[in-house]
Amino acid sequence: MLELGHVFITSGAMIVLKTLEVSPSTLLKRHQEGDWGELDDEDRKANQDALIYGLRVMSVYRVLGVRVRVITEANRSSTTILLPEEY
Repeated sequence: MLELGHVFITSGAMIVLKTLEVSPSTLLKRHQEGDWGELDDEDRKANQDALIYGLRVMSVYRVLGVRVRVITEANRSSTTILLPEEY
């Protein structure tokens, strides 16, 4: 299971998730368990490699039509939930 480190959420992502009544923990659980969401095969492979080689891991989820990213840093010190435009 992916170590998340400290968890952060941007203000934009917090507003969207709160408005849509979606708990950030739902997305974090999916990310932590390897459900990368809407990634293509190449990005899924990159995440699998990242787990082996200690690189950054990213997931993208569509929440009621809104895309939300979850990114865990390579050193596993932190994970951030953010909107694509906040990247």
